[in-house]
Amino acid sequence: MKDIFEWNRLLFNEMPEVFLLEVLFRSTVMFIILLLTLKLAGKRGVKQLSVFETVIIIALGSAAGDPMFYEDVGIIPAATVFVVIIVLYRSVTWLTGKSKKFEEFVEGKTECLIIDGKFSVTSFEKESLAQDEFFSELRIKSIEHLGQIKNAFIETSGEISVFYYEDKDVKFGLPILPSLFNQKNKFIPANGIYSCTFCGHTEEQNSATATCTICKKDEWVAAINTKRIT
Repeated sequence: MKDIFEWNRLLFNEMPEVFLLEVLFRSTVMFIILLLTLKLAGKRGVKQLSVFETVIIIALGSAAGDPMFYEDVGIIPAATVFVVIIVLYRSVTWLTGKSKKFEEFVEGKTECLIIDGKFSVTSFEKESLAQDEFFSELRIKSIEHLGQIKNAFIETSGEISVFYYEDKDVKFGLPILPSLFNQKNKFIPANGIYSCTFCGHTEEQNSATATCTICKKDEWVAAINTKRIT
């Protein structure tokens, strides 16, 4: 019967000590791969945690879990992984404090998605954020249309921050309630104030077809200017 306290197997899994150099290399490579993968996934993929925090949690969780359950994973190589991760963590933290560009690469940066009741199309497309998902976030905050919003930001954590107009300053804006938004049409049925369903640009339109002067799209929906109920 195999001795459960066979120390060389328990600590090294009968691997030579030089294998620790390979562990160091493997850990560094996987740390970088994790960081880049989660960076590409976008802020919404790691909501409420920064990309860097998520990398640390995944890496430490894997390093801690494997030697707990698998006898073919030595404790010393796993402990080496911890040391490598901590060193990399300290190094990345130091670099983010020294370089603004590196900080933005690792953590991302806050982007303004709505300016004066209209989408910032460039920022919105940069975040690869689905319009339906964004509207859902706004509805949770009791928002009916974009004219109630002065600015909205997506934070580095993926959270949406919203700054509202005072009731007296609320404008006509793009409705985000499904029952109203789904009435969008390329043909404007009657004279009135309409919003472009793509960028939120709002203006008075005559009964006809029209192209948005901002984004060049041609789907419109009747704008509303209701006040927020809080």
